[in-house]
Amino acid sequence: MTTLTDVAKRANVSKMTVSRVINHPEQVRDELKRSVFSAMQALNYRPNVAAKALVNNRTQIIKLFILEDMDTTEPYYMKLLAGISKELGKEQYSLQLVTEHNFDIGGCDGYIVTGMRHSDYEWLQRLERPVVLFGENRLEFDYCDTDNTLGTKMATEYAIKQGYTQIEFIGINVKEPFEYSREAGYLISMQKHQLTTSIQRFSNHSHLAMEYIQQQAQRLQVNTCYICASDRLAFGIEKGLTRFNAKIPTDFGIIGFDGVFLNQVATPKLTTIQQPVFELGVQCAQMLLTKISQAGQPQGIHQVKPTLLIGGSTR
Repeated sequence: MTTLTDVAKRANVSKMTVSRVINHPEQVRDELKRSVFSAMQALNYRPNVAAKALVNNRTQIIKLFILEDMDTTEPYYMKLLAGISKELGKEQYSLQLVTEHNFDIGGCDGYIVTGMRHSDYEWLQRLERPVVLFGENRLEFDYCDTDNTLGTKMATEYAIKQGYTQIEFIGINVKEPFEYSREAGYLISMQKHQLTTSIQRFSNHSHLAMEYIQQQAQRLQVNTCYICASDRLAFGIEKGLTRFNAKIPTDFGIIGFDGVFLNQVATPKLTTIQQPVFELGVQCAQMLLTKISQAGQPQGIHQVKPTLLIGGSTR
């Protein structure tokens, strides 16, 4: 088995230098680092992660709190987990998943938290390790998220450009920053074009949106586009319209928000605001690792621009 001594001999440096390159690379000149890394690669040397963690007084564990039910029909969290895991793996960190039904047990070096609601912030403030949130908040926690306001502005502007004269927002019935931001994007664009606004809010379940359309059967106005705060709600709107043989997208348009699964299985496929969930996972991990290395210094916010993905539910 290759040892630290073998690497030191091949790189023509001391064992202390090799150890410093592995545990504190920021303290070593680039020339020395290149020499040591080259020797490690040639000898197929793998640092002992447990030993490294011990030297740095760290666990090499990051905990991901998911504080909402994970819907098994959507790979939203799989994409997020993949992004986080890929980035953490570069620094030899392990990811531990914690749900609201399995509260925090054991040590770690930091937390990524998603699915939080206002009632969660009190205990979040008591966490003693660095924290980064996946999701917008107004309480000065570091976070990564999609630019929610920009997303619904893009959706509304597209609906207007396609000639829909009635544009209705179907929101999620939660008093949370991401929902306020999505509604704000819709309102900004509607006011810009001096159009009448209409907002409905439901729990994030497709059957509620479908039932709303059924209840509105006699009052549906041709040339309406529904801007939805989630693909799940958009899926329900589409199902409701389909039951009345409504002409989609000629007479009615639908735009969702997420773009991770339901937009692809809908018929016709949904036009949606696609969130770069994998990239957001990478950004969350990068932000947290930087925060850990800087002894918990604030990192601010990181918002990623979404993409308007055109499907068959709009002109």
